[in-house]
Amino acid sequence: MSRVAKKPVALPKGVEVTVAPQSISAKGPKGTLSVAKPAGIELAIENGQAMFSTADESLVPLAGTLRAILANMVKGVSEGFERKLELVGVGYRAAMQGKDLSLSLGFSHPVVFKAPEGITLATPSQTEIVVSGPDKQRVGEVAAKIRAFRPPEPYKGKGVKYAGENIIRKEAKKA
Repeated sequence: MSRVAKKPVALPKGVEVTVAPQSISAKGPKGTLSVAKPAGIELAIENGQAMFSTADESLVPLAGTLRAILANMVKGVSEGFERKLELVGVGYRAAMQGKDLSLSLGFSHPVVFKAPEGITLATPSQTEIVVSGPDKQRVGEVAAKIRAFRPPEPYKGKGVKYAGENIIRKEAKKA
């Protein structure tokens, strides 16, 4: 049996969680997020904590998943999430053009990426990209889409990689 669902979700100051019959929404300084609530799972909010419960034993794993999603929503609307990317390679550069991200990745043309709604892109330097927003899943998805333009190759490590990602290198052919 999952023990994740039994752990309460602490609600920090400034975060408001509302429960509707079909959805749960969290509102905070960074925005508003909502998720669908399956039937059979109950959410009680008391003393600044949210607790999930269910009468059906087969729904306990789903309640644990919903609890983890709510915890990420609460953290997202209060603090936000960010993912950092690094560009490795000669001539690989990133620059902001308004709200669009322009990438020079060794192609014959610059790659232009439009930021989706609710996601903020920033370039602190020419070889760094910071993707931030309140929704953990969307931040990771946007970072993965940017990385997919030129994933790191195993011989020299050139490409777009996550900050702190370890690229396993291969040895080149010997003559």
